[in-house]
Amino acid sequence: MNEQAIETQTRMYLYDLMNAAKEHGFKADDSWELSMVNDSGRSKLQKDYYPAIAVKIAPEIVLQVFNSARSGLKQSFNNEGHQPDEKSIITDNINFLVAINPKRMRG
Repeated sequence: MNEQAIETQTRMYLYDLMNAAKEHGFKADDSWELSMVNDSGRSKLQKDYYPAIAVKIAPEIVLQVFNSARSGLKQSFNNEGHQPDEKSIITDNINFLVAINPKRMRG
C-alpha cells in the first residue's frame, strides 16, 4: 500500500466524520474518539454508542490511517494509552477504525 491509499482513506473517513457530526448536531465541545478494533470490537462500539462511524481498512495501513485521522482531527498523541503495534494489528485481525462520541452512549 502506498501514501496515496493512506491519504485517500484518511480524507474519506474525515469527510464521513464531519458529515456525521453535522447530521447528529455535535456541539463545539463534542469530539470523536478514534479506536482501531477488530470486527467484534466494532460491533460492541456500534451497539454501545450512537453514532459510531466505522470503516474497514487493510491491516497494512490501518495504523497510518488512524494516525493521519487523529492529526486531521487535531487530537494530541500524548494520551496514547494502549495503542496496538503492527504485529498485534495482524495477530488480532484489527482492520476497522471506529469513531464514537464518548458522551453519546445508547440508552
